[in-house]
Amino acid sequence: MSKYHLTFIYILIIILFSWMAFPSFKSKQPDVFSADDSKEATFLNPAEGGQPLIKMFELPENPNFAGEPVPLKNPDILERFEREIYVNAYWHSNTIMLMKRAGKFLPIIEPILAKNGIPDDFKYLAMIESGLMNVVSPAGARGFWQFMESTGKEYKLEINREVDERYHLEKSTQAACDYLKTAYARFGNWTNVAASYNMGIAGLTRRINNQQMPNYYDLYLNEETSRYLFRILAIKEIFENPKKHGFAFQNDDLYRMPTFRELMVAERIDDLASWAIKHNSNYKELKIYNPWLRSDKLTLASKGRSYKILLP
Repeated sequence: MSKYHLTFIYILIIILFSWMAFPSFKSKQPDVFSADDSKEATFLNPAEGGQPLIKMFELPENPNFAGEPVPLKNPDILERFEREIYVNAYWHSNTIMLMKRAGKFLPIIEPILAKNGIPDDFKYLAMIESGLMNVVSPAGARGFWQFMESTGKEYKLEINREVDERYHLEKSTQAACDYLKTAYARFGNWTNVAASYNMGIAGLTRRINNQQMPNYYDLYLNEETSRYLFRILAIKEIFENPKKHGFAFQNDDLYRMPTFRELMVAERIDDLASWAIKHNSNYKELKIYNPWLRSDKLTLASKGRSYKILLP
């Protein structure tokens, strides 16, 4: 036997004795799943004394959207709801930031919904559409309520090279309310109205007619619309029961809007940066709090229009 073989054997013997002598070298396969009589199951981390890392959440007994019941007894509905609960409850960074932003924007959105007779649950629709940010979709939809240009103009939003009211929170929320009222007149229930916000009134009507099923929960839809309402329901559940899902906030943790001055503008502005400085502010604040201003000037005011600009 060569010296290389002997060396190899010695190494194996050393490893074997080390494995037997030191338990930390042994492979452990603990029972990491446990369930007790309360039906609350957790995955446990032995290194932390068995403290739960991943918690199985108990779903609400009678969930609803805008007062309309969700048929959780249907296994398909249950699974789709649970999927969105876990996606959002354990996507911590996204959900935390959404909760913090809600402190700034829900005080603006909620009264407009109420004024228009739109159920308060539709604020969660805005959350899943945009995360309460002025995002642009791959298809070109913009703002908190994700209006396409044609739809925005249909609902009386001004959209041009200098002004895009899809980014104006109050006006786009009002436009969303107008759309939702139109959809409710067509469908007669808020669940279908929410689904139509994703695929359009015509699109949902076509599916209802083709499948001869008037209820969203009974329709076979594309994956995005199939998940759509359950994403809303999941955000609603987490926002209404944050501690249950692992989120604990104080009021001071949430973002807030500053106190604003309102300046009415009816004349052209050739340089918004200089105009902001003249009014004891700056271009950054002007653009942050008036995201509907899409250029560095506002010359359309000379055409008989007037605009309200907010500055801290």
